[in-house]
Amino acid sequence: MTTRPRPLPFPAALGLALLLPVQAVALAGAAHAHGDTLKVVITGQQAGKVTADVTWENDGDPVEEAVAATVNAVSADGSRTAGPWRLVRGTGGAATWTTAETLPPGTWTVTVDAGFPSLGHAQQEVAVPVVDPAPPTASSGASPAPSPSGAPATATASAPPPSATPATSPASDSDDAGWWTTAGVAGIALAGAAAGVLLRRRRLRRL
Repeated sequence: MTTRPRPLPFPAALGLALLLPVQAVALAGAAHAHGDTLKVVITGQQAGKVTADVTWENDGDPVEEAVAATVNAVSADGSRTAGPWRLVRGTGGAATWTTAETLPPGTWTVTVDAGFPSLGHAQQEVAVPVVDPAPPTASSGASPAPSPSGAPATATASAPPPSATPATSPASDSDDAGWWTTAGVAGIALAGAAAGVLLRRRRLRRL
């Protein structure tokens, strides 16, 4: 034999009937306290990382829960794409979110789509500049710049060599020695000839 549940007394049933709508209204009010959508504003980039502010659309309060949002980017000419990346909390404030990945230099159309704790969407053009490398620092021991003539700046003009005292050349010495030798031979020859003449005269006198 089946038994039917006993009906609640009228006062208890009336109290439960009145409590359910109140709880439903309270839950609905708590769910919609910040609004039913997220406000996503793409603020730009920092070192190539996309930055965005995520708040509740109704009151502008920052989202305390974890935000599930994806980031996609397309280059200006449509030849390059990046993403999907997810948003992570940034350091600029309670409403600041960013990407862990970086965009290459160029102009990008960035789209953010949020799905939790509520829906949100934003699209913005972001320009990532080209960062020039730092110029090399000059070393302290650098050599001085060359002079326009091509010689080192510290080089001085060489002084002309001092004039040498004229000396007797070997040729003049040999000429003088030859002259004296020739004169000596001629003198000896004359002396011999004179001696021969004297000897002949003596012989003739004896005869």
